[in-house]
Amino acid sequence: MEKNGAQIILEVLHEHQIDTIFGYPGGAVIPFYHELHDQMDRFKHIRTSHEQGAVHAADGYSRSTGKLGVCVVTSGPGVTNTITGIATAYMDSAPLLVISGQVPSVLLGKDSFQEVDITGIAMPVSKYTFLVRDLKDMEKTVRKAIKIATSGRPGPVLIDIPKDLFIKQTTYPSEADMSFEMQSPTVDMAKVQKAVELINASEKPIVYAGGGIRIANASEALRTFCLSKEIPIVNTLMSLGTFPRKHDLSLGMVGMHGYPEANLAITHSDLIIAIGARFSDRVIGNPKDFAPNAKVVHIDFDLTEFSKNIDSDIDLCGSLNEILAAFNERVNVKKRQAWIDEIVAYSKIQQEKPGDVMTPKNLIQTVAEGVGDSAVIVTDVGQHQMWTAQYYPFTEPRQFITSGGLGTMGFGLGAAIGTKLGNMDKPIVLFTGDGSFRMNCNELATVSGYNLPILIVLMNNHALGMVRQWQKLFQGERYAETTIEQNVDYCKLAGAYGIDSIKADNLKTLEDAVRQYRETGKALFVECTIDQNEDVYPIVPPGQSIDKYILR
Repeated sequence: MEKNGAQIILEVLHEHQIDTIFGYPGGAVIPFYHELHDQMDRFKHIRTSHEQGAVHAADGYSRSTGKLGVCVVTSGPGVTNTITGIATAYMDSAPLLVISGQVPSVLLGKDSFQEVDITGIAMPVSKYTFLVRDLKDMEKTVRKAIKIATSGRPGPVLIDIPKDLFIKQTTYPSEADMSFEMQSPTVDMAKVQKAVELINASEKPIVYAGGGIRIANASEALRTFCLSKEIPIVNTLMSLGTFPRKHDLSLGMVGMHGYPEANLAITHSDLIIAIGARFSDRVIGNPKDFAPNAKVVHIDFDLTEFSKNIDSDIDLCGSLNEILAAFNERVNVKKRQAWIDEIVAYSKIQQEKPGDVMTPKNLIQTVAEGVGDSAVIVTDVGQHQMWTAQYYPFTEPRQFITSGGLGTMGFGLGAAIGTKLGNMDKPIVLFTGDGSFRMNCNELATVSGYNLPILIVLMNNHALGMVRQWQKLFQGERYAETTIEQNVDYCKLAGAYGIDSIKADNLKTLEDAVRQYRETGKALFVECTIDQNEDVYPIVPPGQSIDKYILR
């Protein structure tokens, strides 16, 4: 059967059960959209306000569902607008497929209108990039791109396609070999046994869980391991939810803004069992002083992570589920009450403001109680992100969608759109700050245009809060360009897009707003004023070890 390039792409996507596409049309992808228009019974297309919003939406869809996120954009500025989103997905290992139009084949290399070498630009922040030069390679390239994006350690893949190849026809299915072998590492069971012996001999073990747990769908195996062996657990930002936060063994987030019990447990442990974690600088602080008396068992799917930031005594490469299953079978059950009591003693009681004051903690807990356990939480980047990580009682591995490795302000609204498209049966909450929200607030048009019931909670402190906090603590209170003095009425802005809004000056109004969101099933924008002097604590100063935190 003869099919053109655009039809071939859509056929391959359909075969892979991909039914949601985010994008923004432009000249180089007109032929693609021409064909997509005839297949809207098989695909749902979400046109965002900006290409960056589209790629963040595809990313949020991917992270919250575990499926491949797909984004289609045009050439030139259309695809360069995706670079921040591609880098965001790359740093957090989110599977993403970006399909970009390119100038016609005969114009390649001639500085044609809207021609950019996007494969070269995107290569450092992508798992792989393709430029299709021959239509006969189209089917194989798309299949291979999907395989690469979703296999092993997932990540973003870009396919750049000259406009004429969307139109030309060739035989489909192709007679070429379409099988692709992606080599997976074989677990070294001898090393597993050595790790088991270390765990059995340990008196003060700690599990350090990273985002790889969520990516590998290994949270059940992780929970079984920690619970059955009574081993306390700390989480990175990207792994929150892989272990229930309310459980006694959960110490919460570790690192720069980790709680004292989490940081001190790592510091005083004799064995760190790192699973799907990369020992980021935001977690370990000064590497020279990190867990000085602990041996390290490092478990990951990616060989390049071993001893990159912290030397490991035993590295185990392979399926996290397979390795955890072996641990669950072989590690002895051992009472560790003395170690748990020691960790409890590390907990410091911080001075709390009364429960009826609009503090970040009270605000977040009020929203959490109102939206229920099934809600998926999205954030932008900044103080509100860290407060959410500290205070929200996450219970599920795909419940928290945030930009970790790149720290992308403006990520939140697009990601919330994609998260909602992938979870239409769940409440979706976006916590954002005024600095982040101003970056991509144009995506309110997408929320409104597609009637997406998202609860947007703006924590407004009239500042670039996290940068301002650093200026306060480490720069002698020189607040250079971090105070946002422009008087923007954000509720009126939401109203201009047809979205209901409420200014919540107290917790009762906020509680009522959350109830309204649940009862109406409509998008709601809630602005909460936060004291500009509210800061994120604890905080580990730059260059310090993680046990040298500031509490207030």
